[in-house]
Amino acid sequence: MQDSFHYLAMVNQMMIQKKLMEQLKTTGLTLGQPKVLDYLKDHDGASQKEIAAGCLIEAGSLTSILNRMEEKGLIERKMLNGNRRTFHIFMTESGKKNQKLVEAAFEKIEETAFSGISEEEQKRFMQTFEKIYKNFNAK
Repeated sequence: MQDSFHYLAMVNQMMIQKKLMEQLKTTGLTLGQPKVLDYLKDHDGASQKEIAAGCLIEAGSLTSILNRMEEKGLIERKMLNGNRRTFHIFMTESGKKNQKLVEAAFEKIEETAFSGISEEEQKRFMQTFEKIYKNFNAK
């Protein structure tokens, strides 16, 4: 079982989450919040619907994550163009500072993950991993 794709994918994801949360424990960020900050890095001002799709988070779960992030002063919701039905999410200065910590934590995790693996092997792995991702999205 330890050499099956599904097992290795699950345990690697769990290890990434564990390492990430260990590195970010002083920030007070909780599960789900680093992913949202990472998404907002390139999509600041995205709608909740866009964030949910981009982070693969159910709308109800995202709402509670965003509520806690807003309470902590990490994000703010704004209406654009007078549209009262769609809020857009923007990082605050505190959110941007935490996003930088998330980014550094991910970089450290990737450095650990690829330790002892050549650049060529990393490139091939990432190409294959992307194909797997596309296979899941094609169906």
